[in-house]
Amino acid sequence: MDYIRFLRANWLFLLAGFLLTFTSSYGQTYFISLFAGEIKTDFGLSDGQWGGIYTIGTTMSAVAMVWAGVLTDRFRVRVLALAVMLGLAAACIAMAVNTSWVLLILVIFALRLMGQGMLSQLGSVAMVRWFEATRGKALSLASMGFAAGQAILPIAFVALFAVANWRSLWVLAAGLIVLTIPFLLLLLRQERTPQSMAAEAQIAGMGGRHWTRAETLRSGLFFLMIPMIVGPSAWGTALFFQQVHLVEVKGWELVAYVALMPVYTVSSIAATFVSGWAIDRFGVSKIVPFQMLPFALSFAVLAFADTIAMAGVGLVIFGVGQGMQSTATSAFWSEYFGTRHIGSIKSVAAALMVFGSAIGPGVTGALIDYGIDFPQQMLPISVYYFIAAALATTGIIRYRSTLNR
Repeated sequence: MDYIRFLRANWLFLLAGFLLTFTSSYGQTYFISLFAGEIKTDFGLSDGQWGGIYTIGTTMSAVAMVWAGVLTDRFRVRVLALAVMLGLAAACIAMAVNTSWVLLILVIFALRLMGQGMLSQLGSVAMVRWFEATRGKALSLASMGFAAGQAILPIAFVALFAVANWRSLWVLAAGLIVLTIPFLLLLLRQERTPQSMAAEAQIAGMGGRHWTRAETLRSGLFFLMIPMIVGPSAWGTALFFQQVHLVEVKGWELVAYVALMPVYTVSSIAATFVSGWAIDRFGVSKIVPFQMLPFALSFAVLAFADTIAMAGVGLVIFGVGQGMQSTATSAFWSEYFGTRHIGSIKSVAAALMVFGSAIGPGVTGALIDYGIDFPQQMLPISVYYFIAAALATTGIIRYRSTLNR
């Protein structure tokens, strides 16, 4: 009932956050990877070469995010979102018409920067700023855009492969983005400004201060959290990026595997709402130590899965991790470092996330070329998640006492 009342009272801003996160789908790996087979065929690329191109383009977008993410501290969401969404639509058109593997790097750069980078950043920063005591609920509701994109777009576009050329589907994606813009601008016609919170209403972080980005980067806590930021993005991206390869190795049908996405999405949604409630009720410090564990378990299950049903179990567990990650990480930065400079701080976290998504496809693609298939890589990835959980827990235990609450 709390969620329903909250949604009724704030539906304009929450729907705007939903549209931002949903539209980011066209620059997310799970969407781009649907076209991996066609891209490799048209451009004559191996798994390693395609992964390398994706890594270079995504790394470039990660570097750009360090600067571009700061813009969320300076401009209204509706102004910045308009520019970013038009840029994402242009990138989709570029993918549709490009025939050069060199220019493919720039296309990936634009898709990743505008989609996964900026639109994801806009959605989460807006929720953290607009909602103080209920940021967990706001983040969980706005994150439904990610979940809806993952549930709807893969199935819809894989089905369209049967009747349309893959390049024309990128034109369709650009058109859908452009059609979304008027609705978003209408929702935000009375938008609160980035600095609309009064100074006294802002929530300070450790030591009762609002940490600047430079101070954050010198903090020991920040470095302890880096594996937690990078890991889900790196290996979660790899899981979707290598889905065509994965089903080939396992002997499954791509259509059957993609059909599991709604099941994965349901578990992600459930975990998102539960973790959002738990953050508001118990604080983000109680959630962060556990959010890596579902990722570790899911990769272990998928490594040994020999049926589509077992793949579904693995994806359900993975969805739990994704749901927790979508709320807890965003809430963590504001709780520990304050909200006044949250845009510039989160731009670094977003850059690390995007950089992680560059590492995953590149590393896994190279290992595939060397004869180590993706299922064989999954157990070491599971171990990585356990290590990330231990480091994050160490940081929470060490620095939690500095919070003035």
